[in-house]
Amino acid sequence: MDLDELIAREQIRDLVARYNATADTGRFDDTIEVFADDAVMEVGDEVLAGRDAIRSLFAATKDSIAGHAGDQPRYVRHLTATLQIDVTSPTEAKGRCYFQVLLPHGLDHWGRYLDSYGLIDGRWVITHRKVITDGWIQGGWAASSRV
Repeated sequence: MDLDELIAREQIRDLVARYNATADTGRFDDTIEVFADDAVMEVGDEVLAGRDAIRSLFAATKDSIAGHAGDQPRYVRHLTATLQIDVTSPTEAKGRCYFQVLLPHGLDHWGRYLDSYGLIDGRWVITHRKVITDGWIQGGWAASSRV
């Protein structure tokens, strides 16, 4: 492994952490910055193309979670683990990791992110993210959004 690959891996790790931190705190303008302009995000059967479409998903999810929370405190915490990064060229990489989502009632749902990254204008960004939900808690937000 050379220095360029180490730098790429660390920048990608930071990218995944920034996605979680900014989305969880509702800073969607910052969240969108981790995506390429023409990024694609797949969530279930939904395919979102471009930053505007991806941002609209975050806003809709925020409203949906707020509606589900009722009088409880409203927060979201994404936890990611086992981030594997394969740098496939000087400007492309693939990644996969597990995620868990905590809401006021506790663990809500969990799954995997399957990512593609690109080095664009000297900065690593997500070019494609597939969100796979492996499970959810009965009565939780993710379970109610599947009805």
